[in-house]
Amino acid sequence: MPKTPPEATPKKSSKEPPKASSKATLKASPKEPSTQALGPSSEKPLQTPPRTPVPEPRCGACPVKDPSKRRCRREDGAAPSDCPTIFEQELARELLEKRYKSAAETKIFAVNAAKTEREGYKLCPGGGLAPDVPRIVEIVHFARKMGYRKLGLIFCFGLRSEAAVVNRILEVNSFEVVSVCCKVGNVPKGGLGLTPDDQLDPSGPEPMCNPILQAELVNKAKVDFNIMMGLCVGHDSLAISSVKAPLTVLAVKDRLMGNNPLAPIYVIDSYMGYLKRPLP
Repeated sequence: MPKTPPEATPKKSSKEPPKASSKATLKASPKEPSTQALGPSSEKPLQTPPRTPVPEPRCGACPVKDPSKRRCRREDGAAPSDCPTIFEQELARELLEKRYKSAAETKIFAVNAAKTEREGYKLCPGGGLAPDVPRIVEIVHFARKMGYRKLGLIFCFGLRSEAAVVNRILEVNSFEVVSVCCKVGNVPKGGLGLTPDDQLDPSGPEPMCNPILQAELVNKAKVDFNIMMGLCVGHDSLAISSVKAPLTVLAVKDRLMGNNPLAPIYVIDSYMGYLKRPLP
């Protein structure tokens, strides 16, 4: 009997059917128009609402009359709606870390200033604090804490007698003093373009106050610390902005009030009531 031939195995086609793409092609539903057919989106982009500006400080007009209950003095204190202690907490923390604690010299300066402040008071037997030392003594104590040896004394010619006393006090406490008066250099006011009518004495040349030269001379002497006495309004600003070493103020000028510029403030409700109105 003839053998039955084995069933033939079908040959695989050399052309395999195309594989389905892993990225499916989305077709628009016939009932819904495609996105492209709509053109540019008609929806408005989301807008970030503008940040409310932080109010500028107005501590001088704080409505909380009891100073011990103000927010800047106690955590649960009262505060107006524009209080910078509330709005500037982040900045306060940032400055503490980056300016006070990270900069060694600034930290030492701030710590010794705080200690000098505390030592300026004494405890009263019945409780409370009372002032204990004048400002000139505080300056001596602070300079000692900082290890300063060479001090600059920048003063007004009108306070030359007072400056001589201060000079002696500093020297008797073992400080080296570099003192410069405001008329140093004898530069005529005419050099600034001022006329005789702008002078105190129009009869002849008059030397200008020269706070920038004062500052340059203490800078040249490389003083550790500066003390300023009685410079005119504006001249003091030029000196402060020109010195390189730190500066503190011992006295400010007030020609009418005997160099006590707060005197009119103390009598604002009586003799100086006119200050409540705009000045001419």
